[in-house]
Parts: sequence; structure tokens; C-alpha cells
Amino acid sequence: MLKKITDIKRQVVEAAQLEKPLTSFINKIVPGDFAFSKALIESPWALIAECKLASPAKGELCSAYSVPELAEIYTANGAVALSVHTDTHFRGRLEDIAAVRSVTSLPILRKDFIIDEYQIYEAREAGADAILLIANILSDKELKEYLALAQELGMDCLVEVHTLEELERVQQTPAKLIGINNRNLKTFVTDIQNTFDLLPYCDKERLFISESGVSTKAEANRLREAGLRGILVGEGLVKASDIGEKTRELAMLEQINGGKEHAK
Repeated sequence: MLKKITDIKRQVVEAAQLEKPLTSFINKIVPGDFAFSKALIESPWALIAECKLASPAKGELCSAYSVPELAEIYTANGAVALSVHTDTHFRGRLEDIAAVRSVTSLPILRKDFIIDEYQIYEAREAGADAILLIANILSDKELKEYLALAQELGMDCLVEVHTLEELERVQQTPAKLIGINNRNLKTFVTDIQNTFDLLPYCDKERLFISESGVSTKAEANRLREAGLRGILVGEGLVKASDIGEKTRELAMLEQINGGKEHAK
């Protein structure tokens, strides 16, 4: 499935470059100030809440709210940063970044399959503070080049790993923020044990978050106590009967801030 998605993505990027050449907007790009990593560093626990309407594996996940409406709920209930899907397999689009920016000041991660430098420039122009880089689909050379370009643009990179081999590869790069994805790319089953299995091999000088499969406060707390900086959650939020309440639960506001919400 991942190969199929990235093959399609290459065609999408080629079409985008023809329709909107980089030369037409590169001089208009205003560099960021690494707001995403700053937010994670400044918070004792970071919930990165994902505006996720669908997934290629499970289809539609949320029909009651739009992407901006989810962003508003997350912002009001303790999320530290937001993840916005811009890939069509997740019912996402690049324009969703601007739509989310219009309703919140929280840092925004562009969640997509980045396979070309063009997408990084595109993300910053759209208003993203950070991008996702998936180690599984990128070479060592691409990882280093994309990290360097993002640095020039004042953007953070959340570099995603699934296995020990990928973790060791990424830790040979300057990546400062690493996400351990708990989803098995072959079976698409999620298990947060994957994070615990990889933790002993993690460079303590970097920031680590756990991605996918977190749905309860107990799970979030286990990860926090193990030394994770935060979690990225999509499905566990959008499928909740009360998204605001679930956001507060996974943000652990009562435990972290004495019950005070910190809407931004």
C-alpha cells in the first residue's frame, strides 16, 4: 500500500510542479521560526492532535466535523500542536493548512508522503511549521538533504521510524525530532509496544514521540513515564464519542497543569 501511495504521489508532485513551478513562489516564502519543536520543548507533555478524516486502511473515520472544526476542538482542549493531512488518501488537501491556520495559532505539521524537495517549499508557503519525513520511503541522502532544506526554511522535521533499522539510520542524520510509529507497515496493525521495544536504542539527546495506536490516558501516561516527549494521535481522537473530552484526556491536562486548560 505504501509503495502504491508513493508511486501516485510522484505523479501528483510532477503535476503540481507543472501547474505551479517553484520559481513562481519561492521568493515569496517567509522562513518559519521552528515553532513546532519550540512548542514540544516548552511543554512537559505534548499531544499532537491530528485532523484526520479518513485513512487508506480503514476508510472514513470522521464525518461529523471538518478539518478546521477539529482544529478548533483540539486547540480549546489542550493540544500542543496539530497534524494536518494533505494527502487525498486521507481526504486531505494542501489548502487545509491555511484553513486550520485561520482558526488557531498552534504549530502545524504537514502530514504527507514527502518524496520531493518541492513539497517542502510548498508546505512552508502554505503555512506549515513542520513536515513529516518517513524513513521507510527515503534514502539516507534524501533524509539529510530534506532535513537541511527544512532547516533553511525555519521548519522542523518529524522523522518517522517503524523499526530498529530505520531508527539507527535516522540517528546517523541531524534529525532532532523522531517519531516512533506503532503501525506495522505490512499488516497495518498498531501496538504501542513497538515504542517500548525501540526506546532502549534511542539517543537521549533527541526528542521522541510515539505515533499511532494511543487511545487511553493510561497508555499516554505509560509513554510519558517511559520518557517520551509526547504522542501524535488521530484515529483515537476523531472516533471518540466526545472529541473534546478525549483530547483533554490524552493531553493529560489535569495531571500536567492542575486541571487548567491552556487553549491557545
